[in-house]
Amino acid sequence: MSGTRTNDDVARALLQLAELSKFEDANPQSFRARAYERAATAIRSSPSDVTDHDLEGLRAIAGVGDGTARKIVEYLGTGRIGKLDRLRAAYPPEFVELTRIPGIGPKTAILLRERLGVESVDQLRSAIDDERLRELPGFGPQSEEKIGVAIERLGLQGKERRTPIGEALPVAVDIVGRLSGHPAVDAIRYCGSLRRFRETIGDVDILVSSDRPEEVAAAFVNLPFVSDVPARGVTKSAIVTHEGLPVDLRTVPAESFGAATLYFTGSKAHNIALRQRAIERGLLLNEYALIDTGTAEPVASRTEREIYEALGLPFIPPTMREGRGEIEAADAGTLPVPVRVEDLRGDLHVHSTWSGDGRSSLAEMVAAVAERGLDYVAITDHAEDLVINGLSREEVLAERAEIDALRDVHPDVKILHGAELNIGPQGSVDYDDGFLSEFDWCVASVHSHFDLPAAVQTERIVRAMEHPSVNAIGHLTGRRIGRRPGIDFDLDAVFAAALRTGTALEINSHLDRLDVPSDMLFLARGLKDLVFVISTDAHHTTELDNARWGVLNAARGWVDRARVANTWNTERFLEWSRSKK
Repeated sequence: MSGTRTNDDVARALLQLAELSKFEDANPQSFRARAYERAATAIRSSPSDVTDHDLEGLRAIAGVGDGTARKIVEYLGTGRIGKLDRLRAAYPPEFVELTRIPGIGPKTAILLRERLGVESVDQLRSAIDDERLRELPGFGPQSEEKIGVAIERLGLQGKERRTPIGEALPVAVDIVGRLSGHPAVDAIRYCGSLRRFRETIGDVDILVSSDRPEEVAAAFVNLPFVSDVPARGVTKSAIVTHEGLPVDLRTVPAESFGAATLYFTGSKAHNIALRQRAIERGLLLNEYALIDTGTAEPVASRTEREIYEALGLPFIPPTMREGRGEIEAADAGTLPVPVRVEDLRGDLHVHSTWSGDGRSSLAEMVAAVAERGLDYVAITDHAEDLVINGLSREEVLAERAEIDALRDVHPDVKILHGAELNIGPQGSVDYDDGFLSEFDWCVASVHSHFDLPAAVQTERIVRAMEHPSVNAIGHLTGRRIGRRPGIDFDLDAVFAAALRTGTALEINSHLDRLDVPSDMLFLARGLKDLVFVISTDAHHTTELDNARWGVLNAARGWVDRARVANTWNTERFLEWSRSKK
């Protein structure tokens, strides 16, 4: 039920405590913040329901200290944490958003507030326009300009606050999961730009079919993470989460659920084109039904699929509904065949604790891959040029020995020993050519020097592609959605080099990356020989499930299944991957 608190609710509160404590301590490495983060990880991964624990039971969980345990007890008893309420009031979402901008951490945000009265990104933009930022210690005209460019490229300014998909999607999934069990809910789905898998979201739209809408509205506005309730009604309600994300709920009768889902998913351009197609066939399409204008009777309304069929079209995936010719392509039978998660036969970018940032052991990662029924996996821990997290040559050889032993444990999984190489500013990669040739698979990625000119970035990527041991380029732009803009480069030149060298482009499945971005994938739709791989870049066993996001991003970019190398069987994939060497 929606009002019941869960382990995830506790972890969510602790993570917000961690984030806001960094502001109170003016330190991104705050000891208290790290303690809350450790506790949140422990709570989220606990096999037991911690909401049933008393103080002693919480203290017994590894990673949960006494102070944190007391805050959890307070939260479970009252639904609130006094300190968290105070921090939320002191550091509202608009202020916290400042730290999405590269170069601005909690300490700098506090300085901006104290010295310039800056409380939001828009106010920071005004301070930059007035050349006031350069007056602060550590700033000058160059850094002022750099922050201004970052704000523009991240799309953070303007009246509509947009939330990265990595923050919005878990909230939507959580709400759908909670309300789906409510006895008054017949069907539920998140819609809008989130269902179309846009990388930033204005607000979250939830659609429910029910004949008891008042009960659904009551459950919705009483969700445990609600900060404000701007509206509550029979057919529409609205909440704002503690993180500042607006969520709208619409309730419709069951007979209109398909038409309403189609309408509220959008896009506007797609809906207009569908309505025009309906008119040409003597029909009227609205959010309630597809109606025969001659008889005024509904033709279809309960499901999206039957509405498309009544319009003489195959079902068009939500990710493709952007008014980019998808209706014409569907009518002509030329829409690409999208990849499904079950089509993926391997994962080609997986980390373990051999990497400094891996959180699951090699044995755990391979076992999780086997459990998911994959045929092959590439273990691609970081290479030596990545400070702290990279493997020395001696460590590479030791890891290879462990992989050899795991091959006997998991004979049904082809385990490839790979590496995630670092692309240097001139296009070099880690290790010497002889050492590199011993790897089964290498993905090369940009991890530094994000501000180089476009011509230099293009050349470094092309040079990496030309190396015979580089099979794929990982997270091509290097972006972090909403936090770091991608590098500038000549996309056509990169596509051409990928075709010439036989190098794949990775579609990275992490929600904060989704890289190659879907708009770039869409531009490559005519390059039939360009090969992609959909990889999770998993650092923990649970992140292997991120493949579902990479699949949606590929579909949004019109990537046909036949062009994704890790949908191929093991023999075909290995023959292709070895052909470059």
